[in-house]
Amino acid sequence: MAQGDIETYYEDGQWKNKREGTDRAFGAGYGTKEEAVAAGREAAQADKVEHVIKNQDGQIAEKNSYGHDPRNVPG
Repeated sequence: MAQGDIETYYEDGQWKNKREGTDRAFGAGYGTKEEAVAAGREAAQADKVEHVIKNQDGQIAEKNSYGHDPRNVPG
């Protein structure tokens, strides 16, 4: 993940979001993955960065990019 990307992850019985390059979660802990994903998506869209969503086991489930994508990449 690049510096500043948003990561949604599970830790200590709660879903959380953090900005890459920091050790602290931002916002409150969330009771459901959906709540955390929505908050993480909003932050990633506002900052035009990538949003990495992990499963409870820590595996990457999904990645979404909200800006700064190169135009000359096929696909």
